[in-house]
Formats: sequence, structure tokens, C-alpha cells
Amino acid sequence: MSRGRQAQAVKLSKQERESLQALTRRGTAPHRQVVRAQIALMAHGGETTTAIAQAVGLSVQCVSHWRSRLVKRGVEGLQEAARPGRPRRIAQAQRLELLALACEPAQEHGRSTPTLDELVERAVERGVVKQISRSHLQRILQAGDMRPHRVRQWLHSPDPQFRQKINEICALYRQAPKGSVVLSVDEKTGIQAIERKHADRAPTPGRARRREFEYIRHGTQALIAAMDVHSGRVIGGCTDRRTQADLVSFMEQVAQSYPKGRVHIVWDNLNTHRAQAVWDDFNARHDQRFVFHFTPLHASWVNQIELMFGIYSRRVLRHASHSSIEQLRERTQAFVAQRNQAPKPFRWTFAGFELQTGEPLRFKDNAKVRRTNKSR
Repeated sequence: MSRGRQAQAVKLSKQERESLQALTRRGTAPHRQVVRAQIALMAHGGETTTAIAQAVGLSVQCVSHWRSRLVKRGVEGLQEAARPGRPRRIAQAQRLELLALACEPAQEHGRSTPTLDELVERAVERGVVKQISRSHLQRILQAGDMRPHRVRQWLHSPDPQFRQKINEICALYRQAPKGSVVLSVDEKTGIQAIERKHADRAPTPGRARRREFEYIRHGTQALIAAMDVHSGRVIGGCTDRRTQADLVSFMEQVAQSYPKGRVHIVWDNLNTHRAQAVWDDFNARHDQRFVFHFTPLHASWVNQIELMFGIYSRRVLRHASHSSIEQLRERTQAFVAQRNQAPKPFRWTFAGFELQTGEPLRFKDNAKVRRTNKSR
């Protein structure tokens, strides 16, 4: 009695087996690919076609088909071959022209992002295609990873010493000069003491917290703060305004907190920070202990105090209701006091830019720093 054709032997390399085994364990892999991987692994293990078909729940003919492709083409044979279909009505060159068309602004000196209807009309007018639907054009743009309706903003710094200033500040962040401290200083202005006119409605299962839109304004405050970038300690307080006198008064408070040693101040190019005569007088009163480092223009991200302001906004201001300026001040002081109970510095990983000569930066220490929006 004939026993039928003998199944062809399948041999897989160690790397191929490990790759297929990883595929069978992947929870997000398509089911058909997992089944084909199981067929290949069982065939390599010497299982018969009938046994494999029973194990994976397929017909013997289907298992035999994939087993034959494995023998002829290897693991690549488990992938589906390209299927025939209607030839493309829009050639590749036309598709590239449509992508280039989508990169053009909608108006020469006005709106920059064109709509799909405008792109369709423009493509027909220029003779790129005789006819095309909105959905067809959208599929072509998606295939080319083109999203003309999206815009990401960026801010250029015109400071000619941009890299040098960034590198100088990052070096201070990595390690303070011996016998000195590094403070990041800035002001957060326009903090509104807002009271909700009506009470919130508590969240319930399947329903978010509800908040009445109307609110009552009780005035604004300015938060002036300084953070020791290596210890995480914060000095700060609210004022009614942000004037030169307010800033000098705050810096006197900083000088009292650090009565000895050199103090490096990192802050931005605000006009009150740039008043040379004011700070010359201030430094004269404090034995020339203060050294001021200015961030480049349009580079406030390098000032670490901005990270602390972000945390302050999320934990004190977001979704809050303040019935008065005094309450806002109390909660601000409570936030500063809480951070100073167990101060932790930010981890800053940005080490700086390469020098203009192309030579990479070299530091004496190998300490790792990381810039993050959260404290450790």
C-alpha cells in the first residue's frame, strides 16, 4: 500500500529559529505570520505534515504549500508574494509631482497650508493629472509620508556666540567651580489668582470632572526664584510687580542665603538683568562675589529654573481655584518649602555643542547629567 510522497526536510539556521520563536511570542504579531512561523519550527523539528496541520488547525494541503515554499526559498518564503492587480493610473513621476505640489504654500504671502481641494484643483490646472479625487490624493500623500496641513514651529537664535554661551552654562551645570555655587534665576510673571465662580462636579465612572467656565479674577503675581542646580534648593517668593527694585531686593535675599564664596548666576537677557550699572553697585556691596552668565537669545530652555516653573504650574496653578492673592502666595510658598524639605537637582544630559573647529567637547569628569521635565 502506497504511503504517499515523503515530506521534504526543512532546515533552519540558529538565527532563523530564534527570529521565528520571537515572532511566535510577540503579542502584536499578525496571526497568519505566527501560524507560518509555527509551521516552519515544527517542520524543522521533524514533524510530519499531517501532525503540523492538526496542531495549527489548517488543512494538510495548506501546510504542504508553506512547507514547499520553505524548502525552495527559505524563511523569506513565509512572506506573501505580491498579488496582481490593476496597473497604476498615476505613474511614479506624477506622484512625485503631486508631492512637490503639496510642499508649495497655499498663498504666496498669506496662508501657508493648502487644503486637499486646493491641491486637487492646482494639480489639474497644471496638467499633472487629468483627474484625481481627494481620497486618492490623500492616499498618495500618506504613502509619501507627507502632511502639508501640519506645521511645527521653531525659534532661531541670532546670537553669534550661541554655542560658546551654551557650552559655558552646561559646563557650570556639570560641575560648579571649587568653592562656589551655581544658581538658575528667572521670573514667572502674570500668575493669575483665579477663583472658579461655581464648584466643580466630581468625576464619576466613565465621566470626567466637570468645571464651570466662568471665573473671578483677583489680580496677578510675579514669582521670582533661584535654584541651586547642584543641590536643588530653591529660593523664591511672590511680588506684585516685576521691577528692577523687586529683582534687586530678591538678589539681596540670595546674597544673605549665600554669604560666602563666589555665586554664579544663570539667567536670560531681560532688560532688568542687563542693567550693568545696577549690578556693578550690587556686586560692589558684596565683594564682587557674583558672576552673571546670560543665556543666548531665544534659548530660555537652557535655564534650569524653567523646569521648576513647569512643575510649579502643573502642581499649583493647573485646575486650581484661588480665592485671593494671599491664598496664591501661601500655596506658592508651601510649594517652595515642600521642595526644600528634600531638594533634588534635575539631571541634565545635554553636554553642549561641538566646537566651531569640529572637535568634540572633552570634559575632565565623566559625570552623566540629564535634562528632564521632572525632578528625580
